[in-house]
Amino acid sequence: QVQLVESGGGLVQAGGSLRLSCAASGRTFSNYAMGWSRQAPGKEREFVSAISWRGRTTYYTDSVKGRFTISRDNAKNTVYLQMNSLKPEDTAVYYCGKGKGQGAGPPPRYEYDYWGQGTPVTVSS
Repeated sequence: QVQLVESGGGLVQAGGSLRLSCAASGRTFSNYAMGWSRQAPGKEREFVSAISWRGRTTYYTDSVKGRFTISRDNAKNTVYLQMNSLKPEDTAVYYCGKGKGQGAGPPPRYEYDYWGQGTPVTVSS
């Protein structure tokens, strides 16, 4: 069993920054890729970013490239999502997920088998 707990969400003005954290417990965290997805009100869930098991490979969806940075600290069993230059369209609930394998990338090619409960992010204009 894997538990993922996100934190760090909140209300921020456009142009501001937030850093999301995801603490993992259960399986050996360092053996798996990790990812972040988000779901805005009334929209489908969108896969945002991923990082490989050692942190050497990352993936970003086009809309966040250059603004978001994913990282991980395997000693702390934690993955982070640094979000800069936030826009109102980044408003969503953000979820962290554990990959089934070691490589970083979006579904469906890369699968994720556990997700946290999410942390809400609201960006005001």
